Amino acid sequence: MRDVVTMVLAGGRGERLYPLTRDRSKPAVPFGGTYRIIDFALSNSVNSGLRRIYVLPQYKSLSLMRHLRDGWNILATELGEHVSALPPQLRVGSHWYRGTADAIYQNIYTLAEDRPRLVLILSGDHVYRMDYRPLIAAHLARGADVTLAAIPVPAREAFRFGIVETASDGCVTRFREKPADLDPEGPDVVANMGIYLFNTDVLVEALSRDARLEGSRHDFGYDVLPHLVEAGRTVLAWTFRGDEPGRPPYWRDIGTLDAYYEANMDLVSVSPEFNLYDRGWPVRSARVLAPPAKFVFAGGEDGERIGEAHDSLVAPGAIVSGGQVERSIVGPWCRVNSWAEVRDSILMDGVVVGRHAVVRRAIVDKGVVIPAGFRLGVDPDEDRRRFLVTDSGITVVPRHEKL
Repeated sequence: MRDVVTMVLAGGRGERLYPLTRDRSKPAVPFGGTYRIIDFALSNSVNSGLRRIYVLPQYKSLSLMRHLRDGWNILATELGEHVSALPPQLRVGSHWYRGTADAIYQNIYTLAEDRPRLVLILSGDHVYRMDYRPLIAAHLARGADVTLAAIPVPAREAFRFGIVETASDGCVTRFREKPADLDPEGPDVVANMGIYLFNTDVLVEALSRDARLEGSRHDFGYDVLPHLVEAGRTVLAWTFRGDEPGRPPYWRDIGTLDAYYEANMDLVSVSPEFNLYDRGWPVRSARVLAPPAKFVFAGGEDGERIGEAHDSLVAPGAIVSGGQVERSIVGPWCRVNSWAEVRDSILMDGVVVGRHAVVRRAIVDKGVVIPAGFRLGVDPDEDRRRFLVTDSGITVVPRHEKL
């Protein structure tokens, strides 16, 4: 795998995840209690034996850069292994990254220095588990110029994705970006997962051409890949079937607050679709330097005050002090005080829930203090006066918001 360089696109604004992206980029948004979204692409890479990794940040990158420094300084740099950040260098222009293709093009000098045979391009804002080695093997076996990972999705969801059409040999014949004219009751379609494996010479040639085109979006799905298909290059669609026997493939583009909430809530189910507990495929992250979670008060003589959590993930450093937690994710250093109730919610780092407070169907960002007796997520109309409430009724409280 030393002939492969991995480049992770991590500059997305994540506007549909606002206010969670008010102070951070989408790949840096916390997920599952102790992770950041980018950890899944990085863990997949390292677990697949890919150890030359560049992360391309852009907007509001401080949180992401700190996370990479604290959590991903784990490889043997003396052996050429690394996870390195590549902010816009402005070496080939005076602008920031204008699209996914332009982000790679602006770092074309890095490819010239590293001289890899293959370049694997990933999105840093998807949650999934994938061993990239079968993808690489299929690419080499077929002699493809480009191989993209694809996954079957119901036709009714096609409008959310880039859709590819293929010939019987698996080669792509057409790209359709988020089509709205497909029969929602029709057969499954094949969605582009935003995972691309290029022969380096093909990539450099395609990006150099795209950079000269006026009117280009400088995007792989809209511009670069359709041109390669039209030019007769071999663009192979490799179908992702999943890596765990008996489980359907899991891949989530958590581009909206509702999708983000649902993906988190799946983790607390009895049999989650995404398995965080496979010791053979660890999901790495920055280590939380905190003691184990603590649950105190087992009920006094009156039996009223019991600190407990059910069907929940509770991170290190959290204290459930006489409160009740159900079907929720409680981040590091949170505190749920006596007689408080937290249900179907996500609490990020350092959230404090006061006595007798109620939190239901909410996403509460870092550092928020919920006063004693406060009711959040109980009355959506009341919440809308102060907070964002999603279409499905999830109340979202921004980071360090004063209640």
